[in-house]
Formats: sequence, structure tokens, C-alpha cells
Amino acid sequence: MNSIDDFVALLRDELALSVTVDDIGLGFDAVPSWDSVHLLSVCTILERETGRSLALSEVLQAPSLEAVYRLATTS
Repeated sequence: MNSIDDFVALLRDELALSVTVDDIGLGFDAVPSWDSVHLLSVCTILERETGRSLALSEVLQAPSLEAVYRLATTS
């Protein structure tokens, strides 16, 4: 995964979420078709794709999908 566009494609392909790059900055409650169970799947996908572990405490504090993506891709 090289970009935020790749992340959005993964969300669409693997979770069947109809999200766009514009949607991932929204709060979770505003993401189309969002279910809290998706958060665990997103973490699993990001850990698999980046080879990095995510701290659950940080993920739970993230306000959006974009913030979760940033946690997984920045040092």
C-alpha cells in the first residue's frame, strides 16, 4: 500500500465499503455503511499490508479512517 488511494481501494475491495478519499476524513458515524466491527477488519488489513502492529489504544482514539491510516503508515 503506497497511498491513501490504495487504502481506499482496499476498504472498497475487502470490506465492501463504498467510501471515497473524501469520506475517510469523516467521523466514523458519518462513513457510509460503517459498522464498528469494520474497525477490527481495518486494523487487520493495515497490519497485513504495512507489516506493522497497531496499538489498539491509539486506534480507539482515532477520529476517522484517515487517522487510523496515518497511525499505520507514519513512524
